[in-house]
Order: sequence, then structure tokens, then C-alpha cells
Amino acid sequence: MDYRYGSHTVFNIKYHFVWVTKYRYQVLKGDVALRVRELVRQTCDIFEIRILKGVVSKDHVHLLVSAPPTMAPSEIMRHIKGRTSSKMFEEFPNLKKRYWGRHFWARGYFCVTAGQVTDEMIKEYLEHHFEPNPDDDFRTEH
Repeated sequence: MDYRYGSHTVFNIKYHFVWVTKYRYQVLKGDVALRVRELVRQTCDIFEIRILKGVVSKDHVHLLVSAPPTMAPSEIMRHIKGRTSSKMFEEFPNLKKRYWGRHFWARGYFCVTAGQVTDEMIKEYLEHHFEPNPDDDFRTEH
């Protein structure tokens, strides 16, 4: 397992995010796509979020990250989408014509947790650490 270590934590938290451009305009090409990729990398570095895999497609971004337990998925997306959006409008003035409302990304995003531990593995682990009681799924250790 690729556990990460904080000052008082050991963790392995992975999220798969997908978010799209406003109106699904296919603007993530060439220099725009490269700059979005670089800004996402910079933002993740700032917040100690590791990019495990990612793809910038023409109208959306896929990102698999390992994040510290102190950051909620909503916070991660707020940082990434907010920072990339403002920088993109600064650096590519032609985008302002297409996105007159100053929103580069569509509202919302897709997020799912990802990892190597399944529900079955957790249940199996817990079954062997506690006295079995079929009527109780949340027990105390004896």
C-alpha cells in the first residue's frame, strides 16, 4: 500500500474527479489544455495533493488524486476550479468572449472514492477482531 504520512496521521485517501467546461465548449486544446494541466499541477502541489493519473480532454478533465485527510473533496475542487478559472481568463483574453459570465467551468463535478480496500475486506477484518454477534454490526472489543 502507498500510505502517506502526516504529523499525526497515516492515510491513503484517493478521489477520482471529473469536471467539465461551461456549456461543454471544447476549448481544452493546444496551449489552453497545457496551461490547465500546469495550473492543476501547481494547485495540487500547493495543497499537498498528489496527482496519480489525469487526462485533460477537449471539454472535461479527469483526475485521480491522493489527498490528505484534512481536505474535503469539495475544498479540493473549489481550489482547483477557482484558481484555474481565474488564471485562464487572465492569460487567455479570447476566452472572455466565449465565457462572458466569467465562469470557465460548469457548476458541479463528479467525485468517487477509489482504493484497494473493499467493503468485504473491512467486514472480514472486523469479524476477526471482535466476538461474533449476528444481531449487532457495531460492537465493542472484549
